[in-house]
Amino acid sequence: MRVYWPTTLAELARVVGAGDLAPAPAVVHAVTRTLRDFYADADPRDLEEELEYVAMSDAAEQSVRLLGQDPSAAPRRVVLALDVADDAVEVQPDAGWAAPERSRVTVTVPLSLDALASVHVDDAEAEADVRAAVAVLAAADAGDEDARFTVEACEGHDLLWYDASELPVLLAVGP
Repeated sequence: MRVYWPTTLAELARVVGAGDLAPAPAVVHAVTRTLRDFYADADPRDLEEELEYVAMSDAAEQSVRLLGQDPSAAPRRVVLALDVADDAVEVQPDAGWAAPERSRVTVTVPLSLDALASVHVDDAEAEADVRAAVAVLAAADAGDEDARFTVEACEGHDLLWYDASELPVLLAVGP
């Protein structure tokens, strides 16, 4: 199963240097039954790709939250796509319809670089919107619609795609 692990460039550099990405259990995002039900009326020809994009977008929003915990991190969302065994994924029992709960799952095995399929990172043009989103997270969580709009503005920036083999170059170049 393809899962999407939210992180930051600083955290990614730290864990890659340590050799593993995340110990078990790890909370990530994936295409879940709830997500499928939410998109039941979507065009079946593009459904799988769209569902994976939504799960990755939910992970990208979680990356913004991680940036809020580390003000020194480069203001770029980072999501790793990893392939893990289906039986190593547990769906959150209280998953709701809203992002990011709709795609949240727990992986019961450590996440390793061997499972890495691709890396997705914002480019420099997204930094101002990501900074703005980080600044209003608390207000967005409290129900402020304008703040929520600011957080969602990050979705206007597509994450750049890097092959797993490009990870060392990405980390060496930095933001």
